[in-house]
Amino acid sequence: MKETRTHESQEMYLETILLLRSRKANVRSVDVVEELGYAKSSVSRAVNLLQKSGLICIDENGDITLTAAGQKKAEDVYAKHRVFTEAFVRMGAPQKVAEEDACRIEHVVSDELFQVIKQYFQID
Repeated sequence: MKETRTHESQEMYLETILLLRSRKANVRSVDVVEELGYAKSSVSRAVNLLQKSGLICIDENGDITLTAAGQKKAEDVYAKHRVFTEAFVRMGAPQKVAEEDACRIEHVVSDELFQVIKQYFQID
């Protein structure tokens, strides 16, 4: 269970950095803290782990960028989020519920099932 939780946390940070970078030129740890509402110490630890894993780079000003591997992982997670949200809304779920549940499911669904759902709902 710890491995899944670590994986989910890592994906959540990467997705958050991806979305922040789409809105801001520079993303720093404090931006992640504000976006997620997590403690500074938790974000600092996670950011250090992501950097050690080669998924992000941090420059001398504290600007966080995704590496190619980090970008790919973040985009994959965000794609799942978008597809699940859209599928749930099409099935009649309220937008807020669809968003919240998509956020949880995106981290645990297999790639195989994701492709089936994506194809079934014809969502790109």
